[in-house]
Amino acid sequence: MHLQTQLGKIKTSLSDQIHSGLMVKGQKLPSERALSGLYSTTRITIKDALVALETEGLIYREERRGWYVSPPRICYNPLSRTHFHQMIRDQQRIAATKVINARKESAQGEYAQALKLPDMTSVYVIERLRYIDGRAVLFVENVLKSALFADILDENLATSLTQLYRNKYGYETKRSHFDVISTSAPRHVAKALNLAEGQSVLKICRINYKQDGQLMDGEFEYWRPDAVLIQIDSEAMS
Repeated sequence: MHLQTQLGKIKTSLSDQIHSGLMVKGQKLPSERALSGLYSTTRITIKDALVALETEGLIYREERRGWYVSPPRICYNPLSRTHFHQMIRDQQRIAATKVINARKESAQGEYAQALKLPDMTSVYVIERLRYIDGRAVLFVENVLKSALFADILDENLATSLTQLYRNKYGYETKRSHFDVISTSAPRHVAKALNLAEGQSVLKICRINYKQDGQLMDGEFEYWRPDAVLIQIDSEAMS
């Protein structure tokens, strides 16, 4: 039998309170100072315990606001063609999307590499913030080949781009390529998601090809790690 360290005891105590329902989803935890007094330990030990619980997805932190009990994770199958709002509705949750910025620019760096474009090729960049049950959990950058999407910036970009591609341009996603990594949040992403700059996020880069095989766009998704469970069922897609 292994004896728990003080950190382990604190982590177990808080975890038990969450699993038992004593602390409910969305509830704010006491401050780190209050917890250090409650458990008669240092704030460093409390912070380590909280970060461990955050890594497990049980709690999350808001920059300058504190720690909160996490809601259940959303199950996300990247192979599914279901758009974001439908995926959230199917799990009895409430989705919302806010357009942060939409612009035309010259592709370079990561955008040019992902879309296999020469530097300075014209692209559209659509930045959106997505919410589940009122909480910002996903920052998305959609990068589109501008030659394929005439006048798209005039459309309602808070709706499903998948449906817009189909209804306005006749494009269907034939296949997609995914890269999934854990990385640090860039400043603009951290600000939108109420994270500290450099805090860990789950980044999913998805490159989409339309029905004739031509690469049409890329999506760069930055998820709060506690908010999502990547779940892939290949049989369901066959």
